Amino acid sequence: MQNIIDELSWRGLIQNKVPGIKNQLKRSTTLYTGFDPTSDSLHLGNLVPIIILIHFQKMGHKSLALIGEATGFIGDPSEKHDSRILLDKKSLHNNTKSIKNQIIRLIKIKSYSEKIELLNNIDWIKNISFLEFIREIGIFFTINYLISKDSVKKRIKNKKNGISYTEFSYSLIQGYDFLYLNKIKNCKLQIGGSDQWGNITAGIELIRKKTGKKVYGFTFPLITKSNGEKFGKSNNGDNIWLDKNKTSPYKFYQFWMNVSDREVEKYIKIYTFLSKEIIENLISNHRKDPSKRILQKKLAFEITGWIHSYELSKKIMKISNILFDKKNLELLDEKTIMIIYENIPHMFLSNVEFKKGVFLLDVIKNSGFFNSKSEANRAIKANSILLNKKIIKENILLTKVNIIVKKYILFQFGKKEFFILKII
Repeated sequence: MQNIIDELSWRGLIQNKVPGIKNQLKRSTTLYTGFDPTSDSLHLGNLVPIIILIHFQKMGHKSLALIGEATGFIGDPSEKHDSRILLDKKSLHNNTKSIKNQIIRLIKIKSYSEKIELLNNIDWIKNISFLEFIREIGIFFTINYLISKDSVKKRIKNKKNGISYTEFSYSLIQGYDFLYLNKIKNCKLQIGGSDQWGNITAGIELIRKKTGKKVYGFTFPLITKSNGEKFGKSNNGDNIWLDKNKTSPYKFYQFWMNVSDREVEKYIKIYTFLSKEIIENLISNHRKDPSKRILQKKLAFEITGWIHSYELSKKIMKISNILFDKKNLELLDEKTIMIIYENIPHMFLSNVEFKKGVFLLDVIKNSGFFNSKSEANRAIKANSILLNKKIIKENILLTKVNIIVKKYILFQFGKKEFFILKII
């Protein structure tokens, strides 16, 4: 078998690992990772474990994707300063269905839908009583051991809120998942983000103490946003979601196009399945002339194609080339401008409303990019607003002379944000 640890290490997908794992993975091994359904969509951070499961599957191992409807009911305290807002059963169940469908679609595209098995831990957690659980599982964990976990220690130091017993018990339930899967599926490896190390090792300890078996675990680095926060379903901030209704395919594509040269070399190894030879060749060509953004373009095309379809990725690539090109927009045909309209932020006005007269400030205030007219006005004075790729220096009245391709007006805010108005 190919050496999966070397492959993942080269891609930057391993942070911590249990000793002896490399020998174990010389033979076919069943592994799992979990997804708590705290939202109705996965985000960029969730893609990493899916990618790793696919890498394992391609190399002859058996991958399990576990949706934690039961653990999601409790809430993982890892990397949380305060208690999570607990979701009700109906919301968790609906979220579970949504992310299950996302995972199925993603692995089906990579042709591993019949091999990667999806499970839900509510199916076995619901069958065990509280008394049975604390007697049969709780007996193997000392309080001293549990409070030594980083996720618990950090919360205990927060004297204002501390940690609830609910969240304190999370690692026991995740450990029980590993024990159950080891028994039912002969699962010998659990993977997770670096914040899951304590939960993973708790499961390893439980299996060792209860059955005497040796099992393994490793973590991968957490993917963070530009402000240093990790991508997370319940974090505040502008996450990049896989659901097109939460993050448009155009915005998704542009996220990758705007990745820095330092980050893009890391991300193309993590987020694509391109071979080492192809990636190293791309990196070499990119370094010769970073202004061509060879890596960003390849990364954006590949991952948008996987998540949203390669046909749509080609359309968005074409749109990006047009929007960021300095060519005359009047040369565009109606079919192309319609594709742009469908894939970037937009709004429409009736011919009647438009003929009555509409000022620039009123349109851009309603675009959603500015909180007030005064904020939009400051952008105009700073020469940050472009109308059909030409800088606008005052709050003009828009008329038919501003229309391109029969019924459109294109706005640009700063260097990267676009908005289009359609007159109907």
